[in-house]
Amino acid sequence: MQHAPVTKYRPFPTVSLNDRQWASRTIARAPIWCSVDLRDGNQALATPMSVAEKLEMFQLLISLGFKEIEIGFPSANDTEFAFCRQLIEDNLVPDDVSVQVLVQCREHLLLRTFDALRGSHRPIIHIYNSTSPLQRRITFNNASRADIKKIATDAASLVKRLSHVLPDMRLQYSPESFSDTEPEFALEVCEAVMDIWQPTRAEPIILNLPETVQWTTPNVYADQVEWFLRHLRERDKAIISLHTHNDRGTGVAATELALMAGAQRVEGTLFGNGERTGNLDIITTALNLYSRGVHPGLDLSDVAAIRRTYERCTRMRVHERHPYAGDLVFTAFSGSHQDAIKKGMDLRKNAPDDSPWEIPYLTIDPHDIGCSYEAIIRVNSQSGKGGVAYILDREFGFDLPKTMHPPVGDLINARADTAQRDLSPSEIHQCFLENFVNIATPLAFQYAKHHHVSDNDTTIELVADVLWKNEPRTLVAQGNGPINALVNAIESEGWKNFALKDYRSHSLGSGSAADSAAYVAIERGIDKKIFWGCGIDSNIETAGFKALISAFNLLNTNNLEQ
Repeated sequence: MQHAPVTKYRPFPTVSLNDRQWASRTIARAPIWCSVDLRDGNQALATPMSVAEKLEMFQLLISLGFKEIEIGFPSANDTEFAFCRQLIEDNLVPDDVSVQVLVQCREHLLLRTFDALRGSHRPIIHIYNSTSPLQRRITFNNASRADIKKIATDAASLVKRLSHVLPDMRLQYSPESFSDTEPEFALEVCEAVMDIWQPTRAEPIILNLPETVQWTTPNVYADQVEWFLRHLRERDKAIISLHTHNDRGTGVAATELALMAGAQRVEGTLFGNGERTGNLDIITTALNLYSRGVHPGLDLSDVAAIRRTYERCTRMRVHERHPYAGDLVFTAFSGSHQDAIKKGMDLRKNAPDDSPWEIPYLTIDPHDIGCSYEAIIRVNSQSGKGGVAYILDREFGFDLPKTMHPPVGDLINARADTAQRDLSPSEIHQCFLENFVNIATPLAFQYAKHHHVSDNDTTIELVADVLWKNEPRTLVAQGNGPINALVNAIESEGWKNFALKDYRSHSLGSGSAADSAAYVAIERGIDKKIFWGCGIDSNIETAGFKALISAFNLLNTNNLEQ
């Protein structure tokens, strides 16, 4: 772009609103949601949905809790008309749900639309026409403001004359390209439509203010909406609706700021599918609310199932990094991120379910939207010791001592680096078992028994059967406990070249049959290097013996390698 003629682009005009209020507000409740997946989303597909696919998508939207659903453009073609009729004639629309249909402000299209909706309950007729200077000049061949306003008012008059066909219908009007229309003209057209329709507080009109194309930053759209609301006559007789697109990648942000500006209703699609870069992503917007303690009023408890239906019906793919719904959005590869997440999850283990969610790097609890914790941490060559420890703990029950994390993590990371990919939990588990657990060369544990030397003495005597370089040996020694006695037994054979530094153990599961895991750290005498070993056995003392011998073997194997 070094030599691109950037001068052909111009700054977008702002709104004169020096005392704006939206910037100091927060969103305290969910808006009215209107899905346009079956219309705006469908028309943007390379292969539009079949009637069967539209029906499956419609039923999904109902199950999620949408009460307003734009089902299509029934005057556009026979397929759209037939789908509308099927929903009505097969009684597939719940009593508390309004279907919405879009129609241009043209008489023959309006008549066809009314035919499509006969027998429906509380439908929303959504009429629109473009109002921006760009559209007036290019699309409508230099049409005047009066010409554009007349298109809207003529359509509103016709709808009012036809209202006896659908006596409980509601009207929605959109000044298409609202965001690049002069604010005062957008207001003038909307008020002219209201004057004809004569809404009431009990039966308000829906005024939809589309950001049909994103030309500027989200704050400007919020200013436009706030300016409009401040100047709208009979504000209490209108529901203010938003319809943002995503040309600048800020469709969600524009909607959130415009809700702060006072809008009450939002149109969008489940994962943001729509023309060009897409429509508003309702899933993201709703879960953004949820993450700040505002229930969105939609059932998003199984986002993976929603995604499967969406991908099947639209043949679109949800990106791996898509907020909340992507395969990798709750996954950390970075070592520092993994360590912080593990610490947060460890602290939360014993916390009440309703305690504040405070986990670094995770904005919401994955469980709340039907995701497991299995993929929160994945290990590649960039990962850290905390991530490996998290997987061994969460997936397999190993609560590694903190100072054991580095040697285990370094080994697993090196394995991932060699493989040039992330390692699965089962691969991490297998690598840990092979390199740290029940290591039996050159010293192998077979059997041990011990007893107190006397009733009044805490000293015990240990008798242990072992294999030393595949030769049977019986070791006998005393100590202040079983592990100490085994250390002394090794010393009595002249093999001891270490000091015992740490020992701990825990159950790997629940119930009397659960295995136990023990961890032992020993320090090599010549250089003070620490070696950790792990033992697993159904008997907790035996697990401790195996852990000590594993550490001893690793130290001696390391001596041979050096």
